[in-house]
Amino acid sequence: MYIRSMGTQTAPTAPLSPAVFAILLSLAEGEKTGSPATGRGRWGGKHGYLIMKDALAPQGGGVHLGPGTLYGSLERMMRDGLVEESGISDDERRRYYRLTSSGHAALSTELERLDAAVASARSLGLIPHGVR
Repeated sequence: MYIRSMGTQTAPTAPLSPAVFAILLSLAEGEKTGSPATGRGRWGGKHGYLIMKDALAPQGGGVHLGPGTLYGSLERMMRDGLVEESGISDDERRRYYRLTSSGHAALSTELERLDAAVASARSLGLIPHGVR
């Protein structure tokens, strides 16, 4: 669910699903580690299989994304303006995706929400200080 304002979209009003969060996180990580030689990152984005591998890793959330969940989520995220196809391909069967500015904003908002939740849990003694 997004708030629309004069034809533009702002950050989501509800928490992101684990699948959407994992996809956004994977694409953001690709921007930091990409290179023109590999076609990854801001130059070309990431393709679906790499996004699935990233999501499954502990640092990606440990989320198993099947093809239906991944590509269904990507379609909705493109419709909602969070991701876009990069237009670059190394194989006619492989499509690459990258974050939009709205995708960056949504990820930032979700990270702030999660950070506040962890801080609250720490203050309640549910997570010991010094534990991530």
